Amino acid sequence: MNKILKSTVRGQITLPKEWRDSHGTDHYRVQIEKNTLILIPLHLDPEQDEDVIFNADRDNDGKGISLDSMISMLTKIIHEQD
Repeated sequence: MNKILKSTVRGQITLPKEWRDSHGTDHYRVQIEKNTLILIPLHLDPEQDEDVIFNADRDNDGKGISLDSMISMLTKIIHEQD
């Protein structure tokens, strides 16, 4: 398969449906090697209890946060669970 994809203003692209469907997942690991972007489908255990603690689109208008802020968030979550 050889396709040309155009990104949105925010840098998003749509993965071809045939490719997404062939992997049966909506989770991917991204690997960057020089000028190549590698997407690796992940098959997560649905029973695994994972929480998203920070989603840049959801939590911060698409902007990342500093490492100190992330550490602060994690520390707060850990103390809430005690």
